[in-house]
Amino acid sequence: METIAFRMVLNPGQRDEYERRHREIWPALADALRETGISDYWIFFDDSTHYLFAVLKRRAGHTMNELPQLAIMRKWWDYMADIMQTAPDGAPLQKSLEPLFHLP
Repeated sequence: METIAFRMVLNPGQRDEYERRHREIWPALADALRETGISDYWIFFDDSTHYLFAVLKRRAGHTMNELPQLAIMRKWWDYMADIMQTAPDGAPLQKSLEPLFHLP
């Protein structure tokens, strides 16, 4: 298992809506994430910067890079686009984070 982290940006004032939508995550999307090898997925929020920090594990041989081609993923991105910063293709704007410390 590999652990990765990345940062996204939530639009100001959208914390509660973001949390509500994720509480009600579509079962088909959760299944798609698991099927590509993702597990133990956490998203944290920094209210002073509006940054969302995501941390997840992915198994060896994961197919996470295929998520953008899935209709359910694109539909979710469209659903979330009004409350967060997105790239031209509709994906959430993401910045990979470099690990600096780990306490096993």
